[in-house]
Amino acid sequence: MELRQLRYFVTVAEELHFGRAAERLRIVQPAVSQQVARLERELGLQLLDRSSRHVRLTGDGERMLAEARSVLAAADRAAEVAAELASGRSGVLRIGTAPGLRDRLERGLAALRDRTPDLEIRLTSGSVGEYLAALRAGELDIAFVRGEVAAADLLVTELWRDPLSVLVPSAYQAEGGVKLIDLAALPLRLPADPWLQEKLTAACRAAGFEPVIGRPVDDFEAAIVEMSTGAPAWTVVYGTSCEPAEGALWMGPFAPALSAPGQLVVAPGPGAGCVDVLLAAFA
Repeated sequence: MELRQLRYFVTVAEELHFGRAAERLRIVQPAVSQQVARLERELGLQLLDRSSRHVRLTGDGERMLAEARSVLAAADRAAEVAAELASGRSGVLRIGTAPGLRDRLERGLAALRDRTPDLEIRLTSGSVGEYLAALRAGELDIAFVRGEVAAADLLVTELWRDPLSVLVPSAYQAEGGVKLIDLAALPLRLPADPWLQEKLTAACRAAGFEPVIGRPVDDFEAAIVEMSTGAPAWTVVYGTSCEPAEGALWMGPFAPALSAPGQLVVAPGPGAGCVDVLLAAFA
């Protein structure tokens, strides 16, 4: 019994037509018929009920179909492992991360280790541009980024959306959400995040004003201290994880709400076949 025979049998069982199966397999129809017949002889079973008008599985064929699929899946997985060994990356998952993803990463990596206990994880910090370049060069396996990603040569899937929260002096607190126009006179301080900068600039312009750009945020904790004790300013936080100094600053939603997509980015190739597993783990 050969893997080729099992693959031909599974294809015919799915198509229930030798001609369509041959087209899928990109071989001539007589070769498919011969190999399936040879498989039946070797097993001593009739797997398919053939007539001039139809092809259907026998009872033995239905039972064998499930087993054949399992064997082929194991063979395909062995081929993937061999490719990983050949590339020197077996058992290692290299991930580019974004700030504020600790909980999601811990849940996702725990789920992956349930499937692959010996998996080694290597986390990397960097900019979106650096991640895209590393994925293209084969130096990263996956990356999590926030914001829109324009990369036709990569596989980009939105996994989640984060609310954008505003961090402002407490005097600007608004239980129903802060309107951007009310912040027009305050300097806007943002990290070196091109997507966030473009998003906020566009939102401010849509609200009717050009934002006053303050000093960039290089260290977020230091920026909070400066905003709590120095000149008034405002900034934006992904999610709701920030804990501002009590009394001096307030964090809450925008009105209307703003949000940012969280994206899983994978380079095409052998690793792209694991996207469904990653989606299930990290979504």
